[in-house]
Amino acid sequence: MSSKAKVKTKANANEPKTKITWKEVKRQKVLLFWAAVMVIYGIIFYYAPLAGWLMAFQDYKPKDGLFGSEFIGIAKFVRLFSDATFLRVIRNTLAMGVLNLVASLSMAILFAILLNEIRSKRSKKVVQTISYLPHFLSWIIVTGILHDALSTSGIINELLLKFGVLDQPLNFFAHPKYFWPIVAFANVWKETGWNAILYLAAITSIDPSLYEAAAIDGAGRFAKIKYVTLPGIKPTIIITLLMNVGNVLNAGFEIQYLLGNGLVQSVSQTIDIYVLKWGISQGDYAIGTAAGIFKSVVSIVLIVIANQIAKRNGEERLF
Repeated sequence: MSSKAKVKTKANANEPKTKITWKEVKRQKVLLFWAAVMVIYGIIFYYAPLAGWLMAFQDYKPKDGLFGSEFIGIAKFVRLFSDATFLRVIRNTLAMGVLNLVASLSMAILFAILLNEIRSKRSKKVVQTISYLPHFLSWIIVTGILHDALSTSGIINELLLKFGVLDQPLNFFAHPKYFWPIVAFANVWKETGWNAILYLAAITSIDPSLYEAAAIDGAGRFAKIKYVTLPGIKPTIIITLLMNVGNVLNAGFEIQYLLGNGLVQSVSQTIDIYVLKWGISQGDYAIGTAAGIFKSVVSIVLIVIANQIAKRNGEERLF
């Protein structure tokens, strides 16, 4: 082949397979219209509000407005990280975020695998339906159930007294050491069934011939789970983990706010509660905005780091 032909072939290979023409635009006009609507929606409701981040670098006064307030640089951030309360809030948020991530992810995977092992389709549907119903309950209802169950006259104390574990009723909400496990348990109970749907879908996409081959090799149920099911859903687990790592600082607001009290305040406050208390209730919008920026930046950094770790290990990644 001549050099001229090689250059021509290379040029053709680099050309796009489909040329965008007005005819193609007209043919896809409905799709392009709705795509434009979603882009405009994202700009208005996700990117335009970022202008409010200016408040974190100002001595913001509502009467002066966003562009009339005095610019003070990073003074609010310095004040934020000099506050012992905020540092304790970061600790609480990280601890509850990590606990929620580990407990929710592991229980969802375990539940999906166990549900997949149920042979009766009818029983499987009934169990799955019951399991994800708590997802649709509001946190008001969930915390009400927890209060009743864990109160001194609740069913948990009655069972512990009956079996001799306790000598007298225990007020779980008066001891800080029980607060984080209670929050993790509440998240697991409420979201396990719903989160398991994704892993069940991943399990159903596994080639059945792999299970047949494993059975021929003498593999039992546990061996099939270990060597077929878990490797089959591994990409889904990695992607889900990467997406949820960025939400570690979104440990929650409702459950901590509703279950918290003066006795457990040192372990119950999260960044969102701090923003509510100092940014809104006290009228210091700048300090609340600074705390929100910190949470957003840390979330982005965590996602990037987790993605790079997955990339270096040859696992699935977000980008």
